[in-house]
Formats: sequence, C-alpha cells, structure tokens
Amino acid sequence: MKIGLFFGSFNPVHTGHLLIADYFIEFAQLDKIWFVVSPQNPFKINDKLVDEKLRFDMLKLAIKNNNKFEASDVEFALNRPSYTVNTLAHLRNEFPEHTFLPIIGGDNLQSFHLWKNYEDILANHEILVYRRAGYYSNPLFTNQSKIKVFDVPLLNISSTYIREMLQAGKSVKYLMPEEVHEFIEEKNLYK
Repeated sequence: MKIGLFFGSFNPVHTGHLLIADYFIEFAQLDKIWFVVSPQNPFKINDKLVDEKLRFDMLKLAIKNNNKFEASDVEFALNRPSYTVNTLAHLRNEFPEHTFLPIIGGDNLQSFHLWKNYEDILANHEILVYRRAGYYSNPLFTNQSKIKVFDVPLLNISSTYIREMLQAGKSVKYLMPEEVHEFIEEKNLYK
C-alpha cells in the first residue's frame, strides 16, 4: 500500500488538515493517509501543547468517518524529540510491505535541509509537498526528483488561530469538525 504520512502536532486538528489529506488521497494516488501525531516537534520546543493523548483523541474524532484516513500514535513510543527520520525508519521496519510518503508544507520544505539526516529521508522516500502562501521552493531541492510539489487548495486557518479564537471566546464553527469542537468544550481545552 502507498501511505501518505501527514505529520503534525494537530493542536488541534482542523478542517484545513482534512482538506489537505483528502487532496492527496485524490491526486497523489495514495491508498491511505496516516495522521502521525507528533508529541514534540524538535523545531517547536517552546510551543504549548495539549496532552498528546488528547490531541490523538481529537484526531480520531475528526477522521472517524473516512476509511482512507488513520490516526497514528507511533511517535508516542519513540525517543523525543520526534525526528522524522527515526519515525520513518521505524515504520519501514515494522511495515516493510508499505511504501511511506511524508507529506509536508512548503514552509517545511524551506527548512528541510535542517532536518536531522534529511539525506536519509530523501534516499528512502518520495516527499509530497503542498505549497503554502509566502513559502517558496528551497533552491537546494529544485532538481530533486523525489520531491513532488502540489498546488493544494488551502484554507488560511491554523491551529494557532483556532487556539487564539477559543481563548478569546470566539466561534470556531466550521473551522473544525463539530465532534472535535464538542470534545474541546467538554475537556475545557485551550482556555
């Protein structure tokens, strides 16, 4: 199976994440998308994160009606911070029958050369990139055949924006699945 790996803190998951994943299912000939909840991004050490288990539960609620989407907590059991190269090696070892394709935003492509052992990632995987406003290609990877860039229709929302709206007591209706919003309210998150 060809599996797209959509890494993120998903703090919280929102409609923009789901639209990106759905696009890649439709246009990148993927069989499934695994949303990999990162307990701690090494580039975001100081970010305030809701507990990883709660973020994983929100993600499961968000994707429960799509059989092409799967929530993965694989990084919960790996060393921290979460380095993509380590997660990919672990997945290749655990599931040698699958082909894994990381999905990253254009902002991540700009700093991809700073990722731990990025050369190993490129040696073993195709990378699927969705363009983001204000982020352009990294000249180091212009002629890299393993990096495929897609013009995914994006919503200009972010988890940060949603957290700010929730903290301000503003509506986030339509920015995330209703079940996720209900979960956030029930658990009194992001206040």
